[in-house]
Amino acid sequence: MKKTVLRKYANLIAAKGVNVQKGQEVFIVAGLDQPEFVKMVVEECYKLGAKKVVVDWDYQPLQKINVRYCSQKTLNELPNYEEARWQHYVDTIPCRIYLESDDPDGLKGINQKKVATATQHRYPIIKSYRDQIENKYQWCIAAVPGAAWAKKLFPELSKAQAIEKLWEAILYTSRVTEDPIAAWDQHNADLFSRCSTLNAMNITELHYTASNGTDFTVGMIPEAEFKGGGDNSLQGIYFNPNIPSEECFISPMKGKAEGVVYATKPLSYQGQLIENFSIRFENGKAVEWHAEANEELLTKMLTMDEGSSYLGEVALVPYDSPISNSGLLFYNTLFDENAACHLALGFGFADTIKNFEEKTLDECRALGVNDSMIHVDFMIGCADLNIDAKTASGEILPVFRAGNWAF
Repeated sequence: MKKTVLRKYANLIAAKGVNVQKGQEVFIVAGLDQPEFVKMVVEECYKLGAKKVVVDWDYQPLQKINVRYCSQKTLNELPNYEEARWQHYVDTIPCRIYLESDDPDGLKGINQKKVATATQHRYPIIKSYRDQIENKYQWCIAAVPGAAWAKKLFPELSKAQAIEKLWEAILYTSRVTEDPIAAWDQHNADLFSRCSTLNAMNITELHYTASNGTDFTVGMIPEAEFKGGGDNSLQGIYFNPNIPSEECFISPMKGKAEGVVYATKPLSYQGQLIENFSIRFENGKAVEWHAEANEELLTKMLTMDEGSSYLGEVALVPYDSPISNSGLLFYNTLFDENAACHLALGFGFADTIKNFEEKTLDECRALGVNDSMIHVDFMIGCADLNIDAKTASGEILPVFRAGNWAF
């Protein structure tokens, strides 16, 4: 891939993704797959005035080794230096960039019980810090090709060819055009317009039906609103948390979800794929689920804590969208969630509450925003998905027909 094109992508992530401010620190998490591109992102952050940029390298094989050889007690602990890092986030409110390139099957065979138990022990400590910075900092998740990920998508190609092909797909769906910044300004305006139409409907619930068996109703929080694309942090800084992004999303009312939904794409979770699964909800809670592949992992996910079996997000994405039209199954949630309507289990977004900046996090959660240690999106959109909205006045209005917007 041409360096000039990659430089535009790096600038997009730094300038439009996290929107680095002069004097701000930046923390980047990245795999070992594209060090030259990571270097570009670091440099773009400095050009925008970053005070300091820190890169934390991630490597799946080391994760597997650590889980295998460390005792459960050791894995459960949050060392002082890690807790100090979280306190530093609270004190400085840095930007955080996540560059995904993981092998979708890279953690296959890992001890799921050890990982889940460690997360459950560490989370209560992390949560106290995470709540203090919630909605205050800019963050962005983007992607670069990893060799194993590329070969998963294009097994018939050589490694080099597969990586190049995945670069092309990432850049196309991320709107890296001649002028990526202008392209994203226009895209954000389009998403804002779509969300404004949805918010004007005063929706109280959404009803989903599809020929695969999905028949599902979810309730809305009266004080909540749809959002999409870029948003403002509590510091007043505009940023784009996901590159790419095609969704209009909202946090639903905890405890108001009934019926069954069928996943339409595999779910990559903890470096493994959960495939061909369904979930049934009663009184907002997942009460029954089945999966043809990795059902045990699905069970672990749904039982991580009290909130993991409730919904934290409802997102509307047309079937006729760039990622869907690419014809690729990315085996990566960042892309696959933006190819189809999806739901997310676990953590909900307080910033979907109107005037959330005037409320505390606890007040937003009291209104019905779910809380959990997980936030996992799974895809339910398909070519014949219909969605109807029930409004506050009792009207039934079409939102989606045959997988696409009805307005």
